[in-house]
Amino acid sequence: MSDGTIPISGLRRPMRSLGIAASGLSAQRVRLDAIADNIANAETTRGVDGQPYRRKVVRLEEVGFQALMANNAPAVQGQEGYGGVRVGAVEEDLSEGPLVYEPGHPDADENGYVRMPNVSITEEMVDLMDTRRLFEANTSVFQAIKSMLRRATQL
Repeated sequence: MSDGTIPISGLRRPMRSLGIAASGLSAQRVRLDAIADNIANAETTRGVDGQPYRRKVVRLEEVGFQALMANNAPAVQGQEGYGGVRVGAVEEDLSEGPLVYEPGHPDADENGYVRMPNVSITEEMVDLMDTRRLFEANTSVFQAIKSMLRRATQL
């Protein structure tokens, strides 16, 4: 526009981009919480249900533009692509944990074996590094878009 203002349609894309980055940050935070729970319970052989702790796995799913923009201006008709991610579910990994021979353990069976949780600290650390990198990437994108918006309003 000639008066130096930015039309609303020009703000849709940056706002959508902020929403996409924010959805990624939110999803990674849930993954971090699940990883922390898994590490904290890596030695829990008896939970409330009497069973060993089962590893939590976060399932993410795509969010379309329309769902992302539900509370804002509608997306441009015919626009294709992604609108971010959301947590689809936090599920238990149903695989069995290892049997460890510890005859003195209170949860040992008649043969002296204890069913341990299905948590591998190595796997959790790899997931933690992956989640941290994704969180940092989303933070960088969010900051870059915020900086661009700030500069655009100063034009």
